[in-house]
Amino acid sequence: MAAQKPLPQATGHDVVVRVLACGVCRTDLHIVDAELPPRRAALVPGHEVVGQVIARGPQAKRFAIGQRIGIPWLGRTCGHCEFCTVDRENLCDHPAFTGYDRDGGFAEYTAADDRFCFALPDRYDDAHAAPLLCAGLIGFRAWRLGGGAAARRLGLYGFGAAAHIICQVAVARGQEVYAFTRGGDDAAQAFARSLGAAWAGPSDETPPAPLDAALIFAPVGALVPAALAAVRKGGLVVCAGIHMSAIPAFDYRLLWGERVLKSVANLTRHDGEAFFNLVAELPLRTHVQTFRLQDANAAMHAVRSGPLSGAAVLIP
Repeated sequence: MAAQKPLPQATGHDVVVRVLACGVCRTDLHIVDAELPPRRAALVPGHEVVGQVIARGPQAKRFAIGQRIGIPWLGRTCGHCEFCTVDRENLCDHPAFTGYDRDGGFAEYTAADDRFCFALPDRYDDAHAAPLLCAGLIGFRAWRLGGGAAARRLGLYGFGAAAHIICQVAVARGQEVYAFTRGGDDAAQAFARSLGAAWAGPSDETPPAPLDAALIFAPVGALVPAALAAVRKGGLVVCAGIHMSAIPAFDYRLLWGERVLKSVANLTRHDGEAFFNLVAELPLRTHVQTFRLQDANAAMHAVRSGPLSGAAVLIP
C-alpha cells in the first residue's frame, strides 16, 4: 500500500528532485528485510535515483533547476572525522546514506545534498542510467580494489546488476572474465558470455585457470572460501556487498600464499567522478527490467529470487 508523505523541502545544500527512475539494489532488500540494523522509522528505500531538480536550497549551487542528476548511496559525510580528513570519506564515522538514513527514491519526489550528487551522461535514458549509481559505482570500486586491469583473469561471483556492468569494463580493458552463477542458472551464464565473459559456470565449480582476482557480489559467505580456492598465490578476493551471510570456517591453506581478502565499504565522490569519466569513454550498456513504482514489491521479489538479467528499475 502506498504511503503519503509531505513534499520534501529544499534547505541548506539540498535539492528536491522529481524522481524519474530508481534502481532496486540488493541493499534495499537487506534494509527491508532487517538484515541491516534499522536506522529510522517510515523509511523510503532506494539509492540509485535519477531525478530532475525542481527546487534548490540556498546553498545548493551545483545543479540548475530542470537538470537531470543522479543520487547515490552516500548521501552525506561529516567532513571532519579522521577518515574524511584523509580522503577516505567512504569510512566516515557520521555518514548519512540515501534510502537508509535519508528517504530515497522509491517515491515521486525526494531530496538530496547536491554536493554528493552526480551529473549523468546524456546517452543513457532514465531507466538505463539508474543502475550506474550503485551497481556501477560499487562494482567499479570493487574492481579497482581487486587490482583493476592489472588482474589478467578476473572472477565475478554473482552475475547480477553490478557484475554485468563491471564485466564490460574488464573485457574492454583486455581482461579474461570468469563468471560464477547459482548452480544450473543457464540463462545467467549465457548472459555473462554474451557480455564477453571467457567462461561461465556454477559458483562451486573450479575455473579452467587460476584467477588473479575475484569480486564477490552475491551476499553468500560460503563464496569466500570458494573464491580463495580459485585465485592464485598473491591473488585478491574482494567482498563487494554491505551484508553477507556467515563465512564458514576454512583451512589456512586457502589464505596462505599471500592471498588477500578485502571488503568494500560504500564509495567516495572521487570514485563517482572516476567511474563516470570511464562511462564517457567506454560503450557500456546497462540491461534493465522496468517496473512501475506501485509494483516495487514485485521488483524486490525479482531481485531476491534472481531471475533478472541485469537490474530492476522503478519508473513512475
